[in-house]
Amino acid sequence: MARPFLSLVSLAVLLLAPPLPARAGGAVLVMNSREASLSLVDLASHRELRRIPVLREPHHWALTPDGRDLLVGDSAGNELIVLDPASFEVRRQLPISDPYQFGFSPDGRFLVVNSVNRARVDVYEPGTYRLLKRFALRSMPSHLAWSPDSAAVYVSLQGTDKLAAIDLRTLEVRWITDVGRTPAGVLWLNGRVLVANMGTADVVVVNPADGRVERSIHTGKGAHQLFLSPDRKLVYVCNRLDTYGVLALDAATLDVVRRYKVPGAADDIGFAPDGKLWITLRIANKVAVLDPATGAVEDIEVGRSPHGIFVNPRAELPTPVASR
Repeated sequence: MARPFLSLVSLAVLLLAPPLPARAGGAVLVMNSREASLSLVDLASHRELRRIPVLREPHHWALTPDGRDLLVGDSAGNELIVLDPASFEVRRQLPISDPYQFGFSPDGRFLVVNSVNRARVDVYEPGTYRLLKRFALRSMPSHLAWSPDSAAVYVSLQGTDKLAAIDLRTLEVRWITDVGRTPAGVLWLNGRVLVANMGTADVVVVNPADGRVERSIHTGKGAHQLFLSPDRKLVYVCNRLDTYGVLALDAATLDVVRRYKVPGAADDIGFAPDGKLWITLRIANKVAVLDPATGAVEDIEVGRSPHGIFVNPRAELPTPVASR
């Protein structure tokens, strides 16, 4: 019981303390899921600046549709932590049940929250954060992706090897289908839904109309997350259990373009403006900075079990205090 109390005290201090002087520059925020903290890293120097304490177990993040708030989900703490996306100062905490992975619909009308520990998917009204609908979906709803028209959200169910499609116009489940063992990352691409299966080391292509699996691409052990490059030409696959922790697929053909040696349980990716990939390494307790042109990798020490990662090249960094 001592640890949550100390975290709450630390948060109170952060909220009441005067803001530090800021300087222009970019920063990266890393969610340390087994340390109850967020690492703030200088984008230019790759130096960790400080750690922000949270209640228990931060995993993923989302920007509000207006871009004014950065939400970090503390799943075991049952709250969304609201931060300033520029300064990363904590603004407030919102009581939300088990916010593991979540996101806003493209039209900004819905916030969908996957509660991996409670086997349910909750749909909220943004702004008011009023619960609109709760879906009991077994089991372990983890990752999600949207149709571009916001008509549906697709949720992977890790515990039952399935993918669920939820109609956001009727707030009803359209279909639930088998996609492979231990599905995780979900991505909408070119009119289809891609799902990464950790248990079968592949990415499958799913027809969004009926849930039919149309194709399977072998990617690597522990295929976990999917990220579309900023230029939309590549899909990066993070393979948690593979020496080649990151793999690039051609976004048009889904052919394998390149494999990168990034050991340490590659999980989530943030894209920097210089073209480099910032990758959380869950087992290594580090962030890898990968140059996709050369394959060169630099490691940065962060907290235990880093998961989600948010890159803001326009963040305002605290000005270093001169020593006396």
